[in-house]
Amino acid sequence: MKKLLLPTLLLLVSFQMLAQPDGYGLVWSDEFNGNGAIDASKWHHQTQLPNGYSWYNNEVQHYTNRTDNSFVSNGTLKIVAKDETFTDQGVTLSYTSARLNSKFAFTYGYVEIRAKLPTGVGTWPALWMLGQNITEPGGFWEGEFGTTGWPACGEIDILEHWGSNQNFVQSATHTPSSFGDTFNKGGTTNPTASTEFHIYSLEWTEERLVFAVDGTIHYIYNPSTQNAATWPFTENQYLLFNVAILPDITPAFTQSDMEIDYVRVYQEEALSTEDAAFVNEVQLFPNPVDNALNLNIASSIQEDVNVTIYSTLGKKLYQEVLSQNEASIDISQLARGVYFIDIQAGDKVVTKKFIKQ
Repeated sequence: MKKLLLPTLLLLVSFQMLAQPDGYGLVWSDEFNGNGAIDASKWHHQTQLPNGYSWYNNEVQHYTNRTDNSFVSNGTLKIVAKDETFTDQGVTLSYTSARLNSKFAFTYGYVEIRAKLPTGVGTWPALWMLGQNITEPGGFWEGEFGTTGWPACGEIDILEHWGSNQNFVQSATHTPSSFGDTFNKGGTTNPTASTEFHIYSLEWTEERLVFAVDGTIHYIYNPSTQNAATWPFTENQYLLFNVAILPDITPAFTQSDMEIDYVRVYQEEALSTEDAAFVNEVQLFPNPVDNALNLNIASSIQEDVNVTIYSTLGKKLYQEVLSQNEASIDISQLARGVYFIDIQAGDKVVTKKFIKQ
C-alpha cells in the first residue's frame, strides 16, 4: 500500500487545475473579431525606442504600428515578426514586430489568453503585465501615471517562450527582490505550443499569483513575506503582447506570427454597495447588446431613477434621470466593449455590467 500512495500523491500535485473562480464576472475583453487594424480604443502601439537607439534585453527589432506587424483577421490577432530593414526614429534595424499595451488596467482578477506561438531560434513572444505606474518612455500610461521604475512597479509574465527552447513555456515575476534572471519562475513543456492554440491563464489575488496552461497549474508565486520588495502587486497592472527578436536569431528566419484568439479579464463581482432587494427589481436586457439597452424597473419603485454609464476605467459616458419604469437607452455611440451602468432610485443603488457588441 505504501508503494501505491506516493505516486498517487505526486499525480495529484502534478495536475492541480485552475479555472475561473466562482463569483467572478467578465470586466474587459477583446475577441479580435473583424478584419484590419487592431481596436485603437483598447490597444496602444508602443513604438518609441526607450533609450533612443534600441530596445531592452538586447532586442534587435523595431516595434511598429503598421498593419504589416499587427492586425486582426479571421477571428484572431496576428503579431508578426519579420526580417526586413526598417528605419524609424533615425535608427535602422533589420527586423520589425509589434508591442501592444492594453488601455485597460486592473488590480486582482483572473486572466485568460488563448494563443498560438511563433517559431524560430531568436524569437521571444510574451503575454505579460506591468504596473500602471511604470516610468517607461512611449508606454500608454507613462504620462499620466508614471512614478515608479522597473522592477519596483512589478512585472507579471503570464507566458514567455524562447525559440531556442521550442515548446517550453514559462511564467515568472519580477520584483525588487528578484528581477532580470529571476528565480521566481516556473514552466512546463507544451509539445504543440506553436502548432495549436492553448489557454494561458493567471489568477491574481491579494495573496498569490497562479499560472496555468489549459487549466493545469505549473507555477504559484506566494511569498511568505509580502512587502514592497517581494509583492509590488497591490496596484493596477496592464497587459502587454509582443514578439521580440534576440541577437541569436537564426539566419534562416524570415517571418513568424503569434496568434491570439481572445483575451478576457474577470474580477470578483462585488455587491457591497447595492441593495439586495433592488437588484431583483431591475432588469437590463439584452446583454450583450447592439444599440438599444432596455431598462425595466419594478412598478413598486416610485422615485425618479438616475442612470449613469461608465467605462471600465471609470470615465462617465452617459447620465440621465428617468421618470418612467421602462426605458430604452441609445448606446449606439459607444464602442464595442464592457461597460458598467449604475441605477439609483432614492437610497437604493445597483451596478450592472453589459457588453456592447
